[in-house]
Amino acid sequence: MADQQLNSGNPRVDIEYRRRKSTEEMRYQVVSFTLMIFLTLIAFAAVAVKGFTAWFTVPFIILLAVVQVIFQLYYFMHMSHKGHEAPSLFLYSGALVGVLTILAFTTIIWW
Repeated sequence: MADQQLNSGNPRVDIEYRRRKSTEEMRYQVVSFTLMIFLTLIAFAAVAVKGFTAWFTVPFIILLAVVQVIFQLYYFMHMSHKGHEAPSLFLYSGALVGVLTILAFTTIIWW
């Protein structure tokens, strides 16, 4: 229903709709950017604290990196918008192949 307002024929309604969508999109990007900076600071703190072992620090930083990649894909690269189904398919397929490759090599080396 909201997408139908964009082509309402009334320029005022169309401008107001675009302004509202732009404001909402900018808010999501600022919140996402702030969260990514916060996650980066947490990662630096995890390395700086001497009480954590490498067995905790490395997986924790990798987890924070995965969360940041998700934020970047969905908010900065606009993967959450309609019309990005094909790039999403290729991106997720490539990620799946990468994970399977790492899993296969890890299995070959350790077993």
